[in-house]
Amino acid sequence: MSTHQVRWSRRFAAGRNLATATLLSGAGLLLAPAVLAAQDVAGDLGFVLNTYSFLVWGVLVMWMCAGFTMLEAGSVRSKSASMICMKNIGLYAIAGLAYYVIGYNLMYVDVGSVIGSISLLYGPSAEEVALIEAVAADADVDAATAAVREAAGDNNYSVMSDWFFQMVFVATTASIVSGALAERVKLWTFFVFVGGLTAVIYPIVGAWTWGEGWLYQMGFTDFAGSTIVHSTGGWAALAGALVVGPRWGKYRKDGSIKPTPPSNIPAVTLGVFILWMGWFGFNGGSELALSGVVNAVSMSNILVNTNLAAAAGVITALCLSRSILGRVDLFATLNGAISGLVAITAGPNITNSLWAILIGAVGSLLCMFGLKLLEVRRIDDVVGAVPAHLFAGIWGTLATCIAAGGNFVPQLTGVAAVGVFVFSVSWIFWTVLDRTLGVRVSRSVESIGQDAAELGIDAYPEFVLMVDPDDDNDFRDAD
Repeated sequence: MSTHQVRWSRRFAAGRNLATATLLSGAGLLLAPAVLAAQDVAGDLGFVLNTYSFLVWGVLVMWMCAGFTMLEAGSVRSKSASMICMKNIGLYAIAGLAYYVIGYNLMYVDVGSVIGSISLLYGPSAEEVALIEAVAADADVDAATAAVREAAGDNNYSVMSDWFFQMVFVATTASIVSGALAERVKLWTFFVFVGGLTAVIYPIVGAWTWGEGWLYQMGFTDFAGSTIVHSTGGWAALAGALVVGPRWGKYRKDGSIKPTPPSNIPAVTLGVFILWMGWFGFNGGSELALSGVVNAVSMSNILVNTNLAAAAGVITALCLSRSILGRVDLFATLNGAISGLVAITAGPNITNSLWAILIGAVGSLLCMFGLKLLEVRRIDDVVGAVPAHLFAGIWGTLATCIAAGGNFVPQLTGVAAVGVFVFSVSWIFWTVLDRTLGVRVSRSVESIGQDAAELGIDAYPEFVLMVDPDDDNDFRDAD
């Protein structure tokens, strides 16, 4: 049973027991068969509600891909927006197929200490298949339904609803990498990396944690994935940024940095709002049940804490960006919302919401300092993905020790282990891709823009394409 399933079964037990007690108290004068029938109805209702919850929250998380697309397309220069759209719809499709073919099995099926089953494909349980066949054949549906309910046991939901909810998380991880490497990474090289990330790298991290591997056994906790999802994506993005290198002209010979403001601020802002909305599914859905009073109360707290952390991140950036970045920075303020959301994701189930405000505020502060640090180190991250997802993700994971029941040694061990594994494997993977397929487009393609040079379709065709002569003043150019 996975960590998610264990957490769900404990919470569902309280709601299930309450529902059963209510039914029995109102049915004291009825015959035993009627009581059993009422219990079956209650069991079916719990199964339906939990399955519905997984599917609806999963759709909301999937909608975050639209948010990432808007955020990234608005953050890049107008000559690269179409490529961003291509990359994001492509990575979502690749993530879904890779997780179906092998990723879920590695993460959740027969997990030992390190990895799950090295087997292909995943599907409904035999009992669920028999139920659908019974309906089609007009057979004994009641018996088939009872078999599904019995096979589910404490995991009172449809098998594939769980798969779907887990799959949209891995797509989020891949989206983090896309924005950091925008405007210079090759399309097909990027897709190859996404395949490896979603089929193997992310599932192994998941097996250690949510799959009840060695980190889970040590006591590591990460409610919805500050480390498992966001830091994993951040480490992979950082490794890619180091191998691919910065955009031409971004860092000049004289040590100055060329400003590359977002080309479409309304699109970036819309993307952040979409992500903020999707995060309610991300964190709320990780309650993993909707069948009892306990689940309803906990989910309500989770959504409120998620919202408060994001709001605190915005206000922190709004108030402090001038001191740190030299101006009241809209881009930093938008990233403040993202970093606040990332930070609270490890422990949004806290009951004292004041801690959520603090956690979100600190996440935003770390993101702003992170943006400054990357500039100093000449690491080009177009959308600020590494500070927002990696730095805030590390903080959020450690912050569970304050109010969400985390223990410092397991949490720090988890942060370090995931960092070493994901960064090392990603750096090796990117390096191999660089020496085989090549990781970045030519300088001329980058100058013209990937939209026109590779896709042949401009996002804004009414604009006249202009090559920026300032790109020639790069610190890597010969004197």
